[in-house]
Amino acid sequence: MRVANLQGRLVVVIGDGTAVDVEQASAGRFSADPQAVYAQWSEFREWWGAFDASAASTVTFVPTDLGSPVPAPRQLLAIGLNYREHANEVGMGIPDGLPPVFTKFVSSLTGPDVDVVLPEGDVDWEVELAVVIGQGGRNIDRADAWNHVAGLTVAQDLSERVLQMSGPSPQFSLGKSHDGFCPMGPWVVSVDEIDDPEALRLTCVADGETLQDGTTAEMIVPVPVLIERLSAVVELYPGDVILSGTPAGVGFGRSPRRYLHAGTELVSAIEGIGEIRQRFVTA
Repeated sequence: MRVANLQGRLVVVIGDGTAVDVEQASAGRFSADPQAVYAQWSEFREWWGAFDASAASTVTFVPTDLGSPVPAPRQLLAIGLNYREHANEVGMGIPDGLPPVFTKFVSSLTGPDVDVVLPEGDVDWEVELAVVIGQGGRNIDRADAWNHVAGLTVAQDLSERVLQMSGPSPQFSLGKSHDGFCPMGPWVVSVDEIDDPEALRLTCVADGETLQDGTTAEMIVPVPVLIERLSAVVELYPGDVILSGTPAGVGFGRSPRRYLHAGTELVSAIEGIGEIRQRFVTA
Protein backbone atom coordinates (compact mmCIF):
# COMPACT_ATOMS: atom_id res chain seq x y z
CA MET A 1 0.00 0.00 0.00
CA ARG A 2 1.25 3.45 -0.92
CA VAL A 3 -0.39 6.40 0.85
CA ALA A 4 0.18 9.92 -0.39
CA ASN A 5 -0.81 13.52 0.13
CA LEU A 6 -2.55 14.77 -3.02
CA GLN A 7 -3.09 18.51 -2.70
CA GLY A 8 -3.83 18.14 1.00
CA ARG A 9 -6.01 15.01 0.74
CA LEU A 10 -5.15 11.45 1.75
CA VAL A 11 -5.02 9.05 -1.19
CA VAL A 12 -3.88 5.50 -1.84
CA VAL A 13 -1.79 5.27 -4.99
CA ILE A 14 -2.90 2.30 -7.13
CA GLY A 15 -1.05 2.94 -10.38
CA ASP A 16 1.24 5.30 -12.25
CA GLY A 17 -0.35 8.69 -11.58
CA THR A 18 -3.61 7.16 -10.35
CA ALA A 19 -5.01 7.13 -6.83
CA VAL A 20 -8.14 6.58 -4.73
CA ASP A 21 -9.38 9.41 -2.50
CA VAL A 22 -9.67 7.82 0.95
CA GLU A 23 -12.34 10.02 2.51
CA GLN A 24 -14.63 9.57 -0.49
CA ALA A 25 -13.98 5.83 -0.88
CA SER A 26 -14.53 5.16 2.83
CA ALA A 27 -17.68 7.32 2.96
CA GLY A 28 -16.05 9.48 5.63
CA ARG A 29 -14.81 6.66 7.84
CA PHE A 30 -11.28 8.02 7.39
CA SER A 31 -10.42 11.69 7.24
CA ALA A 32 -9.05 13.47 4.19
CA ASP A 33 -6.20 14.71 6.43
CA PRO A 34 -3.04 12.82 5.38
CA GLN A 35 -1.58 13.05 8.88
CA ALA A 36 -4.62 11.63 10.68
CA VAL A 37 -4.37 8.17 9.14
CA TYR A 38 -1.32 7.14 11.18
CA ALA A 39 -3.35 7.22 14.41
CA GLN A 40 -5.72 4.69 12.79
CA TRP A 41 -3.11 2.70 10.90
CA SER A 42 -4.17 -0.83 11.86
CA GLU A 43 -7.83 -0.11 11.21
CA PHE A 44 -6.97 1.63 7.95
CA ARG A 45 -4.85 -1.26 6.68
CA GLU A 46 -7.63 -3.71 7.49
CA TRP A 47 -10.17 -1.56 5.62
CA TRP A 48 -7.96 -1.14 2.57
CA GLY A 49 -7.19 -4.87 2.49
CA ALA A 50 -10.90 -5.60 2.09
CA PHE A 51 -11.61 -2.69 -0.27
CA ASP A 52 -12.21 -3.37 -3.96
CA ALA A 53 -10.05 -0.69 -5.55
CA SER A 54 -10.87 -1.93 -9.06
CA ALA A 55 -14.42 -0.62 -8.71
CA ALA A 56 -13.50 2.68 -7.05
CA SER A 57 -13.49 6.15 -8.57
CA THR A 58 -9.96 7.37 -9.14
CA VAL A 59 -8.10 10.65 -9.41
CA THR A 60 -5.01 11.35 -11.47
CA PHE A 61 -1.94 13.33 -10.49
CA VAL A 62 1.58 14.35 -11.44
CA PRO A 63 4.50 14.41 -8.96
CA THR A 64 4.29 18.17 -8.39
CA ASP A 65 0.72 17.69 -7.08
CA LEU A 66 2.00 15.72 -4.10
CA GLY A 67 2.81 17.11 -0.67
CA SER A 68 4.71 15.46 2.13
CA PRO A 69 2.95 12.16 2.94
CA VAL A 70 3.56 12.97 6.61
CA PRO A 71 2.81 16.71 6.68
CA ALA A 72 2.57 17.38 10.42
CA PRO A 73 4.38 14.83 12.63
CA ARG A 74 4.44 15.59 16.34
CA GLN A 75 8.12 14.64 16.35
CA LEU A 76 10.65 14.62 13.53
CA LEU A 77 13.74 12.84 14.86
CA ALA A 78 16.94 12.69 12.86
CA ILE A 79 19.97 10.46 13.32
CA GLY A 80 23.51 11.55 12.52
CA LEU A 81 26.60 9.48 11.72
CA ASN A 82 24.69 6.21 11.31
CA TYR A 83 26.75 4.91 8.37
CA ARG A 84 30.37 4.03 9.06
CA GLU A 85 31.85 5.47 5.85
CA HIS A 86 29.87 8.69 6.28
CA ALA A 87 31.11 9.10 9.86
CA ASN A 88 34.65 8.60 8.62
CA GLU A 89 34.35 11.00 5.67
CA VAL A 90 33.25 13.91 7.89
CA GLY A 91 35.96 13.16 10.46
CA MET A 92 33.66 12.74 13.44
CA GLY A 93 34.43 9.14 14.32
CA ILE A 94 32.18 6.13 14.84
CA PRO A 95 29.48 6.73 17.48
CA ASP A 96 29.68 4.68 20.66
CA GLY A 97 26.11 3.64 21.42
CA LEU A 98 23.23 5.69 20.03
CA PRO A 99 24.38 8.04 17.24
CA PRO A 100 23.70 11.79 17.57
CA VAL A 101 20.00 12.64 17.63
CA PHE A 102 18.62 16.04 16.58
CA THR A 103 15.43 17.39 15.06
CA LYS A 104 14.46 19.05 11.84
CA PHE A 105 11.68 21.50 12.62
CA VAL A 106 8.35 20.59 11.04
CA SER A 107 8.25 23.89 9.12
CA SER A 108 11.06 22.50 6.92
CA LEU A 109 8.81 19.75 5.51
CA THR A 110 7.84 19.93 1.87
CA GLY A 111 6.67 17.67 -0.93
CA PRO A 112 8.65 15.29 -3.13
CA ASP A 113 8.94 17.38 -6.31
CA VAL A 114 9.58 21.02 -5.51
CA ASP A 115 11.82 24.04 -5.96
CA VAL A 116 13.94 24.89 -2.92
CA VAL A 117 15.30 28.39 -2.36
CA LEU A 118 18.98 28.36 -1.39
CA PRO A 119 19.74 30.42 1.73
CA GLU A 120 23.12 32.02 2.31
CA GLY A 121 25.83 29.53 3.24
CA ASP A 122 26.82 26.05 2.09
CA VAL A 123 23.88 23.75 1.35
CA ASP A 124 24.61 20.01 1.35
CA TRP A 125 22.67 16.87 0.43
CA GLU A 126 21.88 13.75 2.52
CA VAL A 127 19.53 11.07 1.17
CA GLU A 128 17.81 9.19 4.00
CA LEU A 129 15.35 6.41 4.68
CA ALA A 130 12.47 7.96 6.63
CA VAL A 131 10.63 5.67 9.05
CA VAL A 132 7.02 6.57 9.85
CA ILE A 133 5.60 5.35 13.15
CA GLY A 134 2.17 3.69 13.06
CA GLN A 135 1.87 2.40 16.62
CA GLY A 136 3.51 4.57 19.21
CA GLY A 137 4.77 3.75 22.66
CA ARG A 138 7.64 3.76 25.12
CA ASN A 139 10.28 1.09 25.71
CA ILE A 140 9.61 -0.69 22.44
CA ASP A 141 11.63 -3.89 22.13
CA ARG A 142 13.74 -4.17 18.99
CA ALA A 143 12.20 -7.58 18.27
CA ASP A 144 8.79 -5.90 17.96
CA ALA A 145 9.93 -2.61 16.46
CA TRP A 146 8.87 -3.21 12.85
CA ASN A 147 5.33 -3.85 14.10
CA HIS A 148 5.29 -0.23 15.27
CA VAL A 149 6.21 1.12 11.81
CA ALA A 150 3.47 2.21 9.40
CA GLY A 151 5.79 2.49 6.44
CA LEU A 152 8.85 3.97 4.81
CA THR A 153 9.49 6.92 2.55
CA VAL A 154 12.35 8.89 0.96
CA ALA A 155 13.71 12.05 2.56
CA GLN A 156 16.44 14.59 1.95
CA ASP A 157 18.13 15.97 5.06
CA LEU A 158 19.27 19.20 3.39
CA SER A 159 21.82 20.97 5.55
CA GLU A 160 23.31 24.46 5.58
CA ARG A 161 26.73 23.68 6.97
CA VAL A 162 27.87 27.18 8.05
CA LEU A 163 24.98 27.62 10.50
CA GLN A 164 25.04 23.94 11.44
CA MET A 165 28.66 24.11 12.58
CA SER A 166 28.60 27.63 14.03
CA GLY A 167 29.03 28.71 17.63
CA PRO A 168 30.59 27.04 20.64
CA SER A 169 28.02 24.26 20.21
CA PRO A 170 26.85 23.13 16.75
CA GLN A 171 23.41 24.28 15.60
CA PHE A 172 22.37 21.02 13.94
CA SER A 173 18.61 21.57 14.13
CA LEU A 174 18.63 25.16 12.90
CA GLY A 175 21.12 24.48 10.11
CA LYS A 176 18.90 21.70 8.83
CA SER A 177 15.54 23.47 9.08
CA HIS A 178 15.45 26.21 6.47
CA ASP A 179 12.27 26.39 4.41
CA GLY A 180 12.03 23.34 2.16
CA PHE A 181 14.95 21.55 3.82
CA CYS A 182 13.02 18.32 4.49
CA PRO A 183 11.48 17.16 1.21
CA MET A 184 9.77 13.82 1.66
CA GLY A 185 7.81 11.33 -0.41
CA PRO A 186 6.60 10.58 -2.92
CA TRP A 187 4.45 8.34 -0.68
CA VAL A 188 4.69 6.11 2.37
CA VAL A 189 5.03 2.43 1.44
CA SER A 190 3.67 0.03 4.05
CA VAL A 191 6.32 -2.27 5.51
CA ASP A 192 4.54 -5.42 4.32
CA GLU A 193 5.24 -4.42 0.71
CA ILE A 194 9.01 -4.20 1.21
CA ASP A 195 10.96 -7.46 1.02
CA ASP A 196 13.84 -6.44 3.28
CA PRO A 197 13.71 -2.93 4.73
CA GLU A 198 17.16 -3.45 6.24
CA ALA A 199 18.82 -3.90 2.82
CA LEU A 200 17.52 -1.09 0.61
CA ARG A 201 19.67 0.77 -1.88
CA LEU A 202 19.77 4.57 -1.50
CA THR A 203 21.08 6.90 -4.21
CA CYS A 204 21.44 10.64 -4.60
CA VAL A 205 22.12 12.08 -8.07
CA ALA A 206 22.77 15.71 -9.06
CA ASP A 207 22.36 16.63 -12.72
CA GLY A 208 23.08 13.03 -13.72
CA GLU A 209 26.11 12.56 -11.45
CA THR A 210 25.81 9.97 -8.67
CA LEU A 211 26.84 11.54 -5.36
CA GLN A 212 25.68 8.86 -2.92
CA ASP A 213 25.12 5.15 -3.44
CA GLY A 214 24.67 3.00 -0.36
CA THR A 215 22.41 0.50 1.35
CA THR A 216 20.53 0.48 4.63
CA ALA A 217 22.44 -2.72 5.45
CA GLU A 218 25.41 -0.42 6.15
CA MET A 219 23.69 1.29 9.10
CA ILE A 220 25.70 1.19 12.30
CA VAL A 221 22.48 1.07 14.32
CA PRO A 222 19.61 -0.51 12.32
CA VAL A 223 16.06 0.77 12.45
CA PRO A 224 14.72 -1.67 15.12
CA VAL A 225 17.52 -0.73 17.49
CA LEU A 226 17.00 2.99 16.81
CA ILE A 227 13.34 2.60 17.73
CA GLU A 228 14.23 0.68 20.88
CA ARG A 229 16.78 3.24 22.05
CA LEU A 230 14.74 6.32 21.12
CA SER A 231 11.59 4.97 22.79
CA ALA A 232 13.55 4.26 25.96
CA VAL A 233 13.82 8.05 26.34
CA VAL A 234 10.93 9.65 24.45
CA GLU A 235 7.44 8.43 23.75
CA LEU A 236 6.90 7.82 20.06
CA TYR A 237 3.55 8.86 18.60
CA PRO A 238 1.67 7.67 15.52
CA GLY A 239 2.83 9.71 12.57
CA ASP A 240 6.25 10.55 14.04
CA VAL A 241 9.14 10.39 11.57
CA ILE A 242 12.66 9.08 12.12
CA LEU A 243 15.29 10.06 9.55
CA SER A 244 17.67 7.14 9.94
CA GLY A 245 20.96 8.58 8.65
CA THR A 246 22.78 9.00 5.37
CA PRO A 247 25.46 6.99 3.55
CA ALA A 248 28.82 8.39 2.44
CA GLY A 249 29.16 10.92 -0.34
CA VAL A 250 28.01 14.23 1.14
CA GLY A 251 29.60 17.48 0.01
CA PHE A 252 31.01 18.30 3.46
CA GLY A 253 33.08 15.11 3.36
CA ARG A 254 34.72 15.80 -0.02
CA SER A 255 38.07 17.39 -0.74
CA PRO A 256 37.58 20.07 -1.82
CA ARG A 257 34.18 20.45 -0.22
CA ARG A 258 31.28 20.80 -2.60
CA TYR A 259 27.80 22.23 -2.20
CA LEU A 260 24.56 22.76 -4.08
CA HIS A 261 24.10 25.76 -6.34
CA ALA A 262 21.25 27.40 -8.20
CA GLY A 263 20.19 25.41 -11.25
CA THR A 264 21.05 21.99 -9.75
CA GLU A 265 18.43 19.25 -9.89
CA LEU A 266 18.80 16.67 -7.12
CA VAL A 267 17.15 13.24 -7.38
CA SER A 268 17.08 10.99 -4.29
CA ALA A 269 15.81 7.43 -4.58
CA ILE A 270 15.32 4.32 -2.47
CA GLU A 271 14.58 0.99 -4.08
CA GLY A 272 11.09 -0.32 -3.50
CA ILE A 273 9.85 3.13 -2.49
CA GLY A 274 10.45 5.72 -5.21
CA GLU A 275 12.26 8.98 -5.82
CA ILE A 276 12.01 12.65 -4.88
CA ARG A 277 13.29 15.57 -6.94
CA GLN A 278 14.39 19.09 -5.95
CA ARG A 279 15.44 22.01 -8.11
CA PHE A 280 17.51 24.68 -6.36
CA VAL A 281 16.91 28.36 -7.03
CA THR A 282 17.98 31.70 -5.61
CA ALA A 283 15.60 34.00 -3.76
